Amino acid sequence: MGTRHVIAIAIIILLFLLGWFISRRVLDPAERGVPPVETEALEEVGPRTGVVGGPAAPNGPSEAPTDARVAREVVYTPRDLEIFREVMDRAAARRLDTLSIGEIVVQVGRPFVGWPYTPQTLELPGAERVVVNLREFDCVTYVESVLALARMIRDGRDSFADFTEELRLIRYRQGRLNGYPSRLHYFSDWIADNQDMGLVRDMTRELGGRQVVEPVNFMSSNAELYPKLVEEPAFVEEMRAVEERLSARPRHAIPQREIGAVADGIRNGDVIATTSTVRGLDIAHTGFAIWIDGRLHLMHAPLVGRSLEISELPLAQRILRIDGQDGLMVARPL
Repeated sequence: MGTRHVIAIAIIILLFLLGWFISRRVLDPAERGVPPVETEALEEVGPRTGVVGGPAAPNGPSEAPTDARVAREVVYTPRDLEIFREVMDRAAARRLDTLSIGEIVVQVGRPFVGWPYTPQTLELPGAERVVVNLREFDCVTYVESVLALARMIRDGRDSFADFTEELRLIRYRQGRLNGYPSRLHYFSDWIADNQDMGLVRDMTRELGGRQVVEPVNFMSSNAELYPKLVEEPAFVEEMRAVEERLSARPRHAIPQREIGAVADGIRNGDVIATTSTVRGLDIAHTGFAIWIDGRLHLMHAPLVGRSLEISELPLAQRILRIDGQDGLMVARPL
């Protein structure tokens, strides 16, 4: 082999090594200041694992929380940060802060129609953390995320760190994250707790709701269905205590056949919770009230494999067709 061939091969090898080095610098998350995601966790739960922190948002500097407690307890992806920024920018351009909180809820929630439904996005391995996921929703995380965004807009706030704190306030008992049992797993508990904090008003009784006497105990009676309860048996007793308090607290529901008669008292953006016929379970589904052409519909995240939607049928007709639901609770954002 001639000298010129050796030199040519050496140059090719050097160029290859240089290209590999540059690609590592560009693609390695640690080089970009983004903490890496452990491979096992990523394979176990896919894109919902997320990362703490992220690159700069497209319309401004990075808003990754710097507070150590927030960094430990919040999980999100760079895309969640981008979506948050997009919602805030759109709200500012349309002056949504001048609307009532219920109208803001509708204006914020409606653009998510067509986005994917994905269950169990909060069930990550490890310690309980505030999960921010604006890319996909279940029926409850849709309600929580949109309500948190609407409250931010109404208050004139646009910090992502504030948004994560708003989610914490809404999602956990008295706004304090203290492990898995502190999450408001039962939605009637969610309504009661958020009412206690002045975030919503339970309108159910005023709208003609009747008292419900059935006890709530589904989670403790079916602990095998909840991985966290299986992993931590002590959580079962904590949840049983929560259920006993919830069962002792008066709650009301509007029977399904009376929904049409009271629909005029329900406003745009009210939180709708449909009661369950399953023994020990209080609520089967959640969403937002939305009026279209003089008829009350449900804006919600419906079923696995489907997308967020506005119900084709008016709310009163829709619930009559679903065997597992037999009434409503209504909570008005404040």
